[in-house]
Amino acid sequence: MNEKIPHSEKIDNVLDGKTKGFKQILPFLGPAFIAAVAYIDPGNFATNIAAGSEYGYLLLWVVAASNLLAVLIQSLAAKLGIATGKNLPEVARERFPKKVSFFLWIQAELVIMATDLAEFIGAALGLYLLFNIPMIPAAIITAIVSFAILEFQRYGYKTFEAIISGLVVMVVLAFAFQTFLADPEMHSVAMGVFYPAFEDAQSIMLATGILGATVMPHAIYLHSSLIQNRIIPKNEKQKKKLFRMEFIDILFAMFVAGAINMCMLIIAAAVFHTQGLDITDLKDAYHQLDISLGSFAAISFGLGLLIAGLASSSVGTMSGDVVMQGFIKQHIPIYLRRFVTMIPPLTIIIFGINATEALIVSQVILSFGIAFALIPLIMFTSDKKLMGNLVNHKITTVVSWLVALLIITLNVYLIFYSF
Repeated sequence: MNEKIPHSEKIDNVLDGKTKGFKQILPFLGPAFIAAVAYIDPGNFATNIAAGSEYGYLLLWVVAASNLLAVLIQSLAAKLGIATGKNLPEVARERFPKKVSFFLWIQAELVIMATDLAEFIGAALGLYLLFNIPMIPAAIITAIVSFAILEFQRYGYKTFEAIISGLVVMVVLAFAFQTFLADPEMHSVAMGVFYPAFEDAQSIMLATGILGATVMPHAIYLHSSLIQNRIIPKNEKQKKKLFRMEFIDILFAMFVAGAINMCMLIIAAAVFHTQGLDITDLKDAYHQLDISLGSFAAISFGLGLLIAGLASSSVGTMSGDVVMQGFIKQHIPIYLRRFVTMIPPLTIIIFGINATEALIVSQVILSFGIAFALIPLIMFTSDKKLMGNLVNHKITTVVSWLVALLIITLNVYLIFYSF
């Protein structure tokens, strides 16, 4: 869905700096919100609820820091698409040996399968909790609805962006309502956000899971694709202006996604941790919210889970299409891809494997894939010949490599801790 916006006089006036104020931002809003859906998928529910119920507000700073990293990473992805007119997998295919590109494609597909596992199970679990539909029929309904959402791509990017943005707004409202009812202690919230700390090895593992659930590899690939050729800048000046507009889109979208993630953890801390409840299962979270805050809180939680699962599932399918075409120049029908990626979560549901445990494992797998997307992204956006005037500033490059080092270090720790 790499549709171009016609170069109207209105667009040119914005890119040339002739239009001022809020009106200049409107034509550029959208791509970051589709990418941001990846940051509020059901895997986030599992890791945030587990972290909040076990450690209270302690790991709020991890969510906040992860969201700041997401702003940096998504801005690099958007910048690459604007500067080159290509997405990250396409640039990698052109600059890396064929074997390296093939490896990157395989690992990207595995990461997307782990993502889809979380999204599909989350949506089916939402149906089960809300309507008491058994998990297998709920999974089938989830499959049908996810196909229906993908169908909206036929009506163009604006329609699809509007639908996805509308779903995000519904998730925001659901968690804002729950946070209001939970009545968290604001001093403890502030301490959790601004005082970095761990308690034990398990808290570090959960922090890694939060990072894996928040900074999503497939969102990096997808965002570089969503932005490429959407609006074609005519010169370097217009490219820089376009990037500034898209950066505002990214800030807004990541702020919304970050607020949702923080609300999840805050609710778990305020409702579960304060009662001494160690809630690691989303079914238990739903029922305990019903007991502690009432049926409306539980229903809004279930709706948030269902909506986030359906929206992020469609976005994940789009990402798979991007990485396959980009890395190996192959394509399969998007509906066939959707069918194939449904097989692992359906298998888990049919065999009765614990859904929440599967969600947490999927987020750990995701954290391993971040480096394989992030390192090429930093390499390419730091290349003056490739990027032109949009090449990273030195400080951006240094910070980006430090972020990559941090993520890789956490993953190495996770390997030793797990095995």
